[in-house]
Amino acid sequence: MGIFSAMKIGCDGLKVHGMRLDISSKNIANLDTPNYVRKIPLVVATDRSSFLSVMNQMKEEAFGSGTMPYSSGSVSFAGVVEDPTLGEKIYKPGHPDADKNGYIRTSNVDPLVEMTDAIMAQRAYEASLAIITISKSMADKAAAIGS
Repeated sequence: MGIFSAMKIGCDGLKVHGMRLDISSKNIANLDTPNYVRKIPLVVATDRSSFLSVMNQMKEEAFGSGTMPYSSGSVSFAGVVEDPTLGEKIYKPGHPDADKNGYIRTSNVDPLVEMTDAIMAQRAYEASLAIITISKSMADKAAAIGS
């Protein structure tokens, strides 16, 4: 894996985990909004190697060639899905969002789950930033060796 490949993996991680943070913040902001449905980000690993190539690389590693089986992967943002769990029904007949029976449905956002997701996304974002920083440092050292 080259330095630029590592930087691309870090950049992909920054984009995806930044989107995760945005979605978590929107969910937290709409915690008390009636009829709001929690959004769940879909993050997909984009490993460019097939199962057969991974098995072959693992076989080579076992017999001493020392290759790394997962050297070409990243993450991508695959969209957003809505949480299928329903919020609690509350009787508020004068509310503008009330149904014909006078009930509104509260948001299905759990603040503990959202805060945990936000912390995990923040740590993944920081890890992606560290990949870029380390790759930049390696490129600087390689340039210093060459001059």
